[in-house]
Amino acid sequence: MDADFPPDDATGLDEALDEGLDEEDDSYVDRRFAGRAATIDEATETQRSSWHRVPGARVSPEEGSVLEFPVERVDSEASEVEQLGTKTKYWVRRPDGSRYLFKAEEKGTGEDWAEKIACEIAATLHLPHVHYDLAHDVLHDVPGVVSDNFIRPGEMLVHGNELLMRHDPQYAGRDGSKQGVPGYTVAAVAEVLATLHPCPARFCEDLPPSIETALGTFIGYILLDALLANQDRHHENWAAIESGGKLWLSPAFDQGACLARNLTTEERHKRLTTNDRQQQIPHFAKRAKSEFMREPTDDPRASKKLKTREAWSAFAALDPAAAGVWLQQLTALDEGRVRLLISMVPPHRMNRTTREFTTRLIFENRRWLLEEGNPQSSPG
Repeated sequence: MDADFPPDDATGLDEALDEGLDEEDDSYVDRRFAGRAATIDEATETQRSSWHRVPGARVSPEEGSVLEFPVERVDSEASEVEQLGTKTKYWVRRPDGSRYLFKAEEKGTGEDWAEKIACEIAATLHLPHVHYDLAHDVLHDVPGVVSDNFIRPGEMLVHGNELLMRHDPQYAGRDGSKQGVPGYTVAAVAEVLATLHPCPARFCEDLPPSIETALGTFIGYILLDALLANQDRHHENWAAIESGGKLWLSPAFDQGACLARNLTTEERHKRLTTNDRQQQIPHFAKRAKSEFMREPTDDPRASKKLKTREAWSAFAALDPAAAGVWLQQLTALDEGRVRLLISMVPPHRMNRTTREFTTRLIFENRRWLLEEGNPQSSPG
């Protein structure tokens, strides 16, 4: 029997398998895009045209003309550091006074590259989002990601759990729990979104013009979750910006718990090469669970949590026109673009097996969204 989609706290990558798997059997790798990046000389016109749209892309001096995402050097010893909670993430103050957040990836589960890929795909879809760059804490020799502080002076970030408690004093999220919270339903979140203004204009330069509401924008976030199998859109992983007595939907942030990034290399390899349909990626992809709970009136025999695809369908049904806009945006995300973005992650962070598995997972979810997830083409 196939195992469930791995939860966020699953064990990390088995790096010891990397060399053997890549060298002994990479027959499943699509030879049109073999390796981790095309060189500038060999790039197709489509690939060339997409490179200039990737913020911060650079030519790696170590490997000639291969594009890589930049890696920001973080000196936690020399910087003003503010520790945040038990996770290794902290604010670092630059010499000019601006601050950015560094989130360490200490467990080897790939949260750094997953966050970066999610950010770049959000940009391709024209979703309002926080921009992340790969980073490295020099003092502790730890990889991670950095993001600028997107809250301006006079503004305050109000997380979803607080918004839900303001809306419903009986909301069950007061105990600090994030997973499996009763009452964290699509309907409850939609009621809160109806009270919010859309994202501030500074995040919406590329937003499709027909997306005019906070709900319509948030539906795009849920499409991103379904596309990337993000299982962590809990009530503290979305928020509003409070300013001038008004609440504005924040851009999307914290998508690092996606893409099954905590699978071992061995399991990815197995799912890429097996003839067992129950173990292959199409079957695996549909099992990803969201943090949204079923309504009390739903089938009691079903899982208490909605799958990410079910969450998409539920939100899409609330505004089919907005859902259609985001699905149209998704058509622009072709395989060449995805493979290029994934190839730009440095190889010591993401091996070949992981690249191929991640690409196929994204495109299986893309296929489902475009073929089966359109509420405007569904029966009834």
